[in-house]
Amino acid sequence: MKKFIPFFLLAILFLTACSETSTNNKDWTEASWEEIEAAAEGTEVRLYMWGGDEGINAYIDDYVAPQLDDQYGVSLKRVPLDTPEILQKLQTEKQANKQDGSIDVIWINGENFKNAKENELLMGSFTEVLPNFNDYYNTEDPAFQTDFGTKVEGMEAPWGKVQFVFHYDSEKITNPPATFEELQTWVAENPGKFTYPTAEEFTGNAFLRHVLYAQAEKPSDIYEQSLEENNITPTAERTWSYLNEMENDLWRSGEHYPNSLTELDRLYSQGEVWMTMGYNESRAESLIEEGVFPESTRSFVMEPGSIGNTHFLSIPFNSPNQPGALAAINFMLSPEAQLEKYKPDDWGENTPISFDQLPEDIKEEFKAVERGESVLSTEELEESFLPESEAAYVDWMKEQWFNEVVQK
Repeated sequence: MKKFIPFFLLAILFLTACSETSTNNKDWTEASWEEIEAAAEGTEVRLYMWGGDEGINAYIDDYVAPQLDDQYGVSLKRVPLDTPEILQKLQTEKQANKQDGSIDVIWINGENFKNAKENELLMGSFTEVLPNFNDYYNTEDPAFQTDFGTKVEGMEAPWGKVQFVFHYDSEKITNPPATFEELQTWVAENPGKFTYPTAEEFTGNAFLRHVLYAQAEKPSDIYEQSLEENNITPTAERTWSYLNEMENDLWRSGEHYPNSLTELDRLYSQGEVWMTMGYNESRAESLIEEGVFPESTRSFVMEPGSIGNTHFLSIPFNSPNQPGALAAINFMLSPEAQLEKYKPDDWGENTPISFDQLPEDIKEEFKAVERGESVLSTEELEESFLPESEAAYVDWMKEQWFNEVVQK
């Protein structure tokens, strides 16, 4: 027993020391911002995010990382990984009771946020502690309260806002369709010049949900309602009828649907199809600049509207550097970082920031940004904006489209 006591005391001291150096054993949402900044200085923050867009990657690597180092003394490491794989990694760490994980910040929204929240993979509510969020954002904006129908409850901070648009070659199409009915007519008159990605792909699924909205009595019948198949059966039947009637006039007569937006963009750039599509109303600008898309590329939206959503940054339950994560997110929400992201050079996406809450000089800088000829006006985008439906529609669409369209 006498030999056991010193060992026992040493074990207690060791565990105490470990708990004192682990940042996630402290509730940092109760700390002052000065304390958070001090704890973040000199640390590394690992940002896990989808890495499939070189413009987005350049924005993080060439602007955000150097600025974080200069302003906070924080070293940002970007780790490219698809979001479902990130969540699987967190789930594995949770099952192993790994309290000091390997991820500090994740880029997330929609179904992935729903899954992360339901499986308790996130740190919890943190946005109230972020100065930039509270100073420059309309914190009561409905777009920040729910994410594809899932209550946010401060567990993710709004990083960007995008809307779905269609792109077309204005040298080949004089007047793009104004409605989905007109699109069907256009496809019939121009066989082989239109297609859309598979429902398994994010962009293709969004296109199909646009069709669903268009076939409803009104779009709010979908986005304001939880998914109940019995209630949407008439709308669903009109949707499958619309898609099946169009199929024979699609590229390759609908025998193959692009598996990715990259594949659809390539078909468009080669002139095989005359339209492409996607979230981010300004994404064509960098592709035009790179010579991928023709300079005559323009964009349009159709009635009843354009689905838009907000994407977010969040902190895992076991982030080993919570102060650093908070500092990094706060910077990425700053007017300066949002302004840089708004410029078309790299990313060029819209911002969730509130212009009414900006200082006049920065407000004028935003107004001075030329987003490019292919980008619709802010007024047109706002007028056409439609909210996302709840996340359950995404999986439902994957399954039903395959059964009702592909196998028919």
